[in-house]
Amino acid sequence: MGRGVGWGAGERTTVGAHTAYRGGMCRNIRQLHNFEPPATRDEVSAAALQYVRKVSGSTRPSKVNEEAFALAVREVAEATQRLLDHLTTQAPPKDREVEAARAKARAAVRYGTA
Repeated sequence: MGRGVGWGAGERTTVGAHTAYRGGMCRNIRQLHNFEPPATRDEVSAAALQYVRKVSGSTRPSKVNEEAFALAVREVAEATQRLLDHLTTQAPPKDREVEAARAKARAAVRYGTA
């Protein structure tokens, strides 16, 4: 399939040179920008790992691909940290506890545990 061709639930569209998912970002990758306290190195690495897993289609690489997989995770984490270090916003930082409570409430509604 070519760029911008839909693949179902997380259907992709091409906007300029960028590909976006209609349902938002990959649901396992969390927003890291503009939180107080700022994202930790572990959170940045976890996001990088999720990204590389998604792109590669593999949660655990074969032995022959381990080095390439690990290198990709490191490089994505470094690029992510550089991005976070350089982003600016006028919005006040989000509170992690408040956002976690909101996510829990949304999940309760979504899964009928409210």
